[in-house]
Amino acid sequence: MFATTKVKLDKDLLAKIKRYADLAGYSSAEEFITHALEKELAKLEGAKDEEEIKKRLRGLGYIS
Repeated sequence: MFATTKVKLDKDLLAKIKRYADLAGYSSAEEFITHALEKELAKLEGAKDEEEIKKRLRGLGYIS
């Protein structure tokens, strides 16, 4: 098993997550969120250094 933590989400965002999780066949919103975060983090893995990570985050639109 793995450790868990609570994260606060906007009510409207959570409603969208639940809707899409259900449509996509996930067993829960938590499973959907975990999968989405794992996919995004995979895009950053393999970076050589902090500058490469920042470059990738800019490319993904997370930082400016």
